[in-house]
Amino acid sequence: MSTKRDGLRDDPWERLKDLPPGRKGTEGRPAKNNRLFVEAVLYRYRAGIPWRDLPERFGDFRVVHTRLSRWAKRGVWQKIFEHLSSDADNEYAAIDATIGFCQSALARSTTWFPPSSS
Repeated sequence: MSTKRDGLRDDPWERLKDLPPGRKGTEGRPAKNNRLFVEAVLYRYRAGIPWRDLPERFGDFRVVHTRLSRWAKRGVWQKIFEHLSSDADNEYAAIDATIGFCQSALARSTTWFPPSSS
């Protein structure tokens, strides 16, 4: 099982990899790398950093933030959260809590908000 200190382990990814949009055979343009995107979101919220400080290996922070907002509006994060939280295994609690935090923070927003510049 491969893992990086700040990455998503293989077993949780296997459980959710078929949920996000952008997969082959789904509507819309294929995503470049859904796993890297999910890892970027988890990294940002776990570290508590501004979007601007997201490491370059995750790509342009503005693109990651925009995609996060789109997924929230489409209910993707909610679907991922519900799927992972249906398992009684507490091993996924960190992922569930992070996604739940992201979902609730975005749900409270009534308008689109640009990435933090600080």
